[in-house]
Amino acid sequence: MLKLIRPKLNMAVILLVDENPLRASLRQSLLERATPDVVRVSNPAEALCLVESEDFARALRLVVTGGKIFGISSPEFISELRARMPGVPVLVLTSNDEKPGERVEIAGVYYISANSPEELRTTVDGLLNAGSRQTA
Repeated sequence: MLKLIRPKLNMAVILLVDENPLRASLRQSLLERATPDVVRVSNPAEALCLVESEDFARALRLVVTGGKIFGISSPEFISELRARMPGVPVLVLTSNDEKPGERVEIAGVYYISANSPEELRTTVDGLLNAGSRQTA
């Protein structure tokens, strides 16, 4: 629980928003290969509360979420998150049954159908490396 409040500030933090415990555990294991500091929350409200913390927001480098989330719609969550954290990329993992009209076209928001663990790792590595080049 302490990890949620005080991430290691010298590490890139990935925020994973996923309400499904099994799927979240699998995704978290894959993401921890890119950076060991992956914080998982189960809903958008928890994610938005976390980014309000100055220490957490400073260390946050990537948000990963599904195309369908509970609580608020995915487009509403993404818009709210981008309003609060415009410099942090958002990776939306889409399902095969998602309709193209459900996507929010906002700068810094990327969509993939992560059909393989390697595809997810490659995409995450690319987004983290692009972010570190922009801030350097």
